[in-house]
Amino acid sequence: MPYSISTLLTRNLQEVFGENNPALRRAVIDEIWNEDGVFYDPKTGVYRGRDEIDRIAGAIKATHPDFQYQPIAKPEELGNGGRVKWVAGRPGEAPAYAGTDFIIARDGRIAAVYLFFDSLP
Repeated sequence: MPYSISTLLTRNLQEVFGENNPALRRAVIDEIWNEDGVFYDPKTGVYRGRDEIDRIAGAIKATHPDFQYQPIAKPEELGNGGRVKWVAGRPGEAPAYAGTDFIIARDGRIAAVYLFFDSLP
């Protein structure tokens, strides 16, 4: 099923990188990512394919399992791309860090995610 770019951005942020349950995370990856999808992380490198995306999303989440990712603005769409600005941290506390996810979509699924870290608002 194809999804809107806004839906892909939100689901990837919260249900892939924000998910503690490995089985749920993998099910969402299989649903919203293209098989040959690519995740670009400015700190740790490039991850290709669903297996690698699943592995790095789990590794990132394991470093702070109680953090939640929250959009701080509505997702923006343009052509086959989009972005969403977000903050991450423990619920009820000030955000620990912020970022922007930029995606390229193909056939209603994620083809690529480019992660940019931002200054806290």
